[in-house]
Amino acid sequence: MDWKLEGSARKTDSRVPQEQEVVLEDTGEDSISESFQLLQIDVECEHRGRETLPTGSAVWCSKNVQRKQRHWEKIVAAKKSKRKQEKERRKANRVENSGICPQHSKRFLRSLTKERLLEAKHSGPRLCIDLSMTHHMSKKELSRLAGQIRRLYGSNKKADRPFWIYLTGFPSDSPLYEECLRMNDGFSSYLLDITEEDCFSLFPLETLVYLTPDSEHALEDVDLNKVYILGGLVDESIQKKVTFQKAQEHSVKTARLPIQEYMVRCQNGKNYHSEILAINQVFDILSAYFETQNWPEALKKGVSSRKGYVLQNSVE
Repeated sequence: MDWKLEGSARKTDSRVPQEQEVVLEDTGEDSISESFQLLQIDVECEHRGRETLPTGSAVWCSKNVQRKQRHWEKIVAAKKSKRKQEKERRKANRVENSGICPQHSKRFLRSLTKERLLEAKHSGPRLCIDLSMTHHMSKKELSRLAGQIRRLYGSNKKADRPFWIYLTGFPSDSPLYEECLRMNDGFSSYLLDITEEDCFSLFPLETLVYLTPDSEHALEDVDLNKVYILGGLVDESIQKKVTFQKAQEHSVKTARLPIQEYMVRCQNGKNYHSEILAINQVFDILSAYFETQNWPEALKKGVSSRKGYVLQNSVE
């Protein structure tokens, strides 16, 4: 009986170390696998760190890339500084002019412009644009003339003493009329007179003065009793004396701007000198003279240096 108990006890004791060994063996395998997993994680982290390093670090950028980056940063900073200065300048101008020029609504300004133009219709100087010669012009020339009409009308709206403008020889089904509608916003509501009649039949001939650079007579003054005519002609082939001959055919007086009296030729690279101006440039001169009564000041405003002329007192 005792022997059996001892045997069973021995068997029990012998099992315990085996189980402990098994447990130890199992624990060893788990620890090894965990160690390998940790090593794998470390390796992956290190590998990822190496992959992300060049993109986030300036060390891996070439000198050329760094130079371009610095150049771009300077440009961005300069633009920001310029915008800030411009904003401060506009703010200062508003503060400075707030006590001098009160701010008016656009509606009020439009009403004021309309009032000035309608007043010019009854008591202001009159200007006629002769558009009866457009049938000889190309599509490109018509577009340029439409642009000149737009700029002329815009200048007249801004003038303190505007002219009343007539567009004569101008049928509504003409290519130029269609071009004006296409290019000039609000053309159909311009405050001016549009007629198919010729300027020579619309006004008494003795009141007409045709402004042409080929005239021998210099314009001395703007007379309210006269109607001044500008030839609406854009001719890239530069046919000479077209408007002058037309005025002579109708026995109408002619005049030219006093460029020769107040300006002199200046040297330029192309040796180019011309008194031929666009209709909006001629109008700017007439309008400036009518307000200032000063030909040199008016000519300076309308005659570009590209024409090869400068004021006499500006030549040393």
